[in-house]
Amino acid sequence: MFHVTTHAVEAWLDNYRREVDAALERFLPPEPSEPNVLFQAMRYSITAGGKRIRPVLLLTTAEGLCDPLSEHAPSADVIPPREALLKAACSLELIHTYSLIHDDLPALDNDDLRRGKPTNHKMFGEAIAIMVGDALQSLAFSWMAEIASLGVPVERTLEAVSLLARAAGPFGMVGGQVFDLEGEGKNSSMADLERIHRLKTGAMLAVSVEIGAVLAGADSEECPLLREFGRKIGLLFQIVDDILDVVSDASTLGKTPGKDQKLGKATYPALLGIDESRRLATEVEKEALELLSRLRHPIPRLAEIARFILTRLS
Repeated sequence: MFHVTTHAVEAWLDNYRREVDAALERFLPPEPSEPNVLFQAMRYSITAGGKRIRPVLLLTTAEGLCDPLSEHAPSADVIPPREALLKAACSLELIHTYSLIHDDLPALDNDDLRRGKPTNHKMFGEAIAIMVGDALQSLAFSWMAEIASLGVPVERTLEAVSLLARAAGPFGMVGGQVFDLEGEGKNSSMADLERIHRLKTGAMLAVSVEIGAVLAGADSEECPLLREFGRKIGLLFQIVDDILDVVSDASTLGKTPGKDQKLGKATYPALLGIDESRRLATEVEKEALELLSRLRHPIPRLAEIARFILTRLS
């Protein structure tokens, strides 16, 4: 039921990426805006490319739940307008990009390459890079709040803003980043590693699915399943990313490979080895698909994303 060719998945993922990229161009302040260097640096990182997996997860979840051909589809008057879904999806990309800019700073991972280009601080200096991250974070919450004026019920908008704040902040991504820093050069346990990745990477991936479900009006039966699916996707993505950091090159990754090992970070290959990490990734993908199979009506494209993430190891 969920089988589809890798080429087909790449094609529709590319369509989503182009739509998200076009929406980001619409929503970002026009050029030139003052202060020029700030908006130039913001655009530099936002338009540098990327998989846009967080926006895609939100859009795919919301669309699947609002499928007009489904017997469980909501009535037309409560389906979120496309522009509202795109603005919510793009707010996730702003948070993700800000986190990458700050991660790359000398005080953190001290990286020179991101998405195949010089990192933001290499282009604009550390001070501007810090302020770009700050600006993108605040702009993300502004965009998420604005979906209420685009046709999303206020209560759903408030829940989306609250979910985003928790996932991006000290109980999610930022907390995970601190645990990651504290774990450098130490003998971390599997429990330590799971906590780092559940928060640092997994929280924003999981909330992408959950916000999509909330905006589409998912019920009390669907939301927990989709929330847990999002967590599995976050774990799967991180295991695969850890493996690729060991086995891939800079042209494939778009960033400097081998950085995790050099910094002494806790990773799945470091604790389990490559082969066991691959086995774990396969197991997590199966668990994610099992969760989707329990929805009242499946969302095939979410399953295809899970399979596609795993195929990055092929």
